Amino acid sequence: MTEIVTCSIIIPVLNEADYLPIQLKRLQKWRDAGHEVIVVDGGSNDGSVEMAKPLVDRFITAQKGRAVQMNKGAELANNGWLVFLHVDTLFSEAALNALQIAFHNKEVKWGRFDVRLSGNGLLLGLVSSFMNIRSRLTGIATGDQAIFVRKSVFDQVNGFPDIVLMEDIDLSSQLKKISPPYCIADKVTTSSRRWREQGVVKTILMMWSLRLRYFFGVSPTVLAKHYNRASK
Repeated sequence: MTEIVTCSIIIPVLNEADYLPIQLKRLQKWRDAGHEVIVVDGGSNDGSVEMAKPLVDRFITAQKGRAVQMNKGAELANNGWLVFLHVDTLFSEAALNALQIAFHNKEVKWGRFDVRLSGNGLLLGLVSSFMNIRSRLTGIATGDQAIFVRKSVFDQVNGFPDIVLMEDIDLSSQLKKISPPYCIADKVTTSSRRWREQGVVKTILMMWSLRLRYFFGVSPTVLAKHYNRASK
């Protein structure tokens, strides 16, 4: 039997008591297999802290900010592979095996999963397909695609940039200078709550607008203000 290569799964959270129990209960089998689950909290006051501690290997507090929180988790991780997982992105049953194939391939430096948005509807299905095609064409991954990376490579690019938005885009851009991403066709399921709350078309237009402005040099701080305003 091939030896299991263990990873550290890093989950940044802030007031996610509705989603965190679902995520952590599903990850207990990963812990049983020897993988490390790390939750990095940015200052929750909704009971997330008390609920999470018994279900993780490490519970860490950090300054609020997804990039800061994930970097803190990576700094304290014990394993050679890092998996950055959003609290509302769930692995399939096949994800463990898919990652093991990647981890055992010495050519693989980093990668991500294809994604599907939760719920039904033609538009959500089309959005998911487009996200996956775009990612394969550009070599850019977003956080809801469960980015995984060798810890040594993550350190080589100095981790996530300390910015309030687009940290996943920036990290992908740095990583693909080292190697193209390893793309796992097996899908993770990420919550469509943002799309449902704000409308599919409106969300598409907003995200493309933000990425286009980021490409042309608009500060992530400015973009975050636009994002927060549009999300209300």
